[in-house]
Amino acid sequence: MHRTKLALRVWFWAAHLMATHSNGISARQLAAQMGIAYSSAWLLEQKLRRSMIDPSRDLLDGVVEIDQTEIPFHDNDAPRSPLKTGKILIIEAVEIRDRTSGKAQKPKPRGSKYLDTLSGRCRLAVIPSNEKPNIHAFIATNIAPGSTLISDGHASIPGLEGYRHDPRVIGNMAAHIPLQWIHRVFALLKRWGLGTYHGFRREHIDVYLNEFVFRYNRRYYRHVSFETILGIAAKHAPASYWDIVGQNNPRKGITMTRQRPRRRKTAEGMREDGTGPYSRGKNPKSSDDGTSR
Repeated sequence: MHRTKLALRVWFWAAHLMATHSNGISARQLAAQMGIAYSSAWLLEQKLRRSMIDPSRDLLDGVVEIDQTEIPFHDNDAPRSPLKTGKILIIEAVEIRDRTSGKAQKPKPRGSKYLDTLSGRCRLAVIPSNEKPNIHAFIATNIAPGSTLISDGHASIPGLEGYRHDPRVIGNMAAHIPLQWIHRVFALLKRWGLGTYHGFRREHIDVYLNEFVFRYNRRYYRHVSFETILGIAAKHAPASYWDIVGQNNPRKGITMTRQRPRRRKTAEGMREDGTGPYSRGKNPKSSDDGTSR
């Protein structure tokens, strides 16, 4: 909210809608619902998405499923362009929890089935390729050492010290059978992107993944998500429009001169700046000689 021109009430309403809405809300929907311009709604949502990741969050632990997928994206904003412009490579990790206790699933011998489980927290990130350095960097950043990694046997996952690897060779069977929860999250992510945003764009894809992770990890505690996003936002430094679009501010360092005096709405009507009773240090309760009236 640094140097914002929107009312504080608009920020709180937007944060509440983004945090508690089950399917998310696009900038077009938010602009229509809040009665603000689309550009203001877009910038507001971009700033809120960057405040949805807690910098001090805990790593995933226990038994974790990990896999990669490809998501098609638009290269332009043409509404009728086919959703086959390109593909984004995304890696994900999701915890497996015991359905009875709700706690982290205890590891079993390699090749054993994990029955009667639930999905826990998840992590998503965009990677440039399936090469080993990219996958190992994601694992080290998001999964605690000592965890058991269940994968489809991809060759880039083994070799990372401190983790126990339990590969499941897919073969001819459907991938969601040995890796149930991670493919369910992939399906939800793809359907959410197509339904709410009509397809992802490569630009700003990371913050959209952050929004999905924030909403998915709090799906059972949606009523407190509003307080959570406000608490996390207080830990982040302010981000300007130029920081978000990745460009330099052309007006930075230039002294701006106003061509016309600004006019403000008052109880007596419209008034130019510098013409009111409080302009230039005047006190309406004191006389011209400095004595109180």
